[in-house]
Amino acid sequence: QVQLQESGPGLVKPSQTLSLTCTVSGASITTYSYYWSWIRQSPGKGLERIGYISYSGNTYYNPSLQSRASISRDTSKNQFTLQLNSVTPEDTAIYYCARSQWRVTTDQATRRQYAYWGQGTQVTVSS
Repeated sequence: QVQLQESGPGLVKPSQTLSLTCTVSGASITTYSYYWSWIRQSPGKGLERIGYISYSGNTYYNPSLQSRASISRDTSKNQFTLQLNSVTPEDTAIYYCARSQWRVTTDQATRRQYAYWGQGTQVTVSS
């Protein structure tokens, strides 16, 4: 079955770069029609999509984070990676990677829009 697993540091200092990797098993990240997203949930808030990388390697970023976010992939490892620059405490959240079939048009994510999710990883921004 398809599994996604986030990995990366749980604590990042303000102004530094947050870097997370999603390792995918059971499916290829280059399979036609699949979109691989990074989504986060801050305390007391809903799910917010940060961006995605498509099966063909195209990327999209939430306009509110576009200047700081970068998503890339390593097809040889079947992984995709998020980098978020210049983090502040407001970036403290649970970060998820997820897969949808076809592009999701809204940045306000819901669980049902994505067929597969990682378990999520807590990232805290603090000095």
